[in-house]
Amino acid sequence: MDFDDFYRSSPLEENVDFYMDPRGFRVMTEKYLKERGYCCGNGCKHCPYFPPHTKGNRELKE
Repeated sequence: MDFDDFYRSSPLEENVDFYMDPRGFRVMTEKYLKERGYCCGNGCKHCPYFPPHTKGNRELKE
């Protein structure tokens, strides 16, 4: 794996890849999480993986 594999080629876009909640937290969208390709296990609100919130999981919900 190359060092550049850890970084996106373009910056994140607000309201496409994430949005800010009223408390100031960045909430990642389901679109972004699917593109990333794996679950981080941090309890993301829009986690598209099943079972959700399981670090390293790559199986998408149907």
